[in-house]
Amino acid sequence: MADIDPKSVQDLTVFVQEVLNEMQGKFQNMSENIVQRIDDMGGRIDDLEKNIAELLAQAGVDETNE
Repeated sequence: MADIDPKSVQDLTVFVQEVLNEMQGKFQNMSENIVQRIDDMGGRIDDLEKNIAELLAQAGVDETNE
């Protein structure tokens, strides 16, 4: 952030609003990134469960003991 020396309450208000908007943008980006990673992980877990089920079926193991 640039050095700022607010000369009035209005200048300070504008500065604070800009900082809050910047922080909101950063938090939004982080939130979207986290949600995307969770979705990716969910897909990987689903694939893993499918692969395990296929391997158990190939091995002739009964999966009913969950």
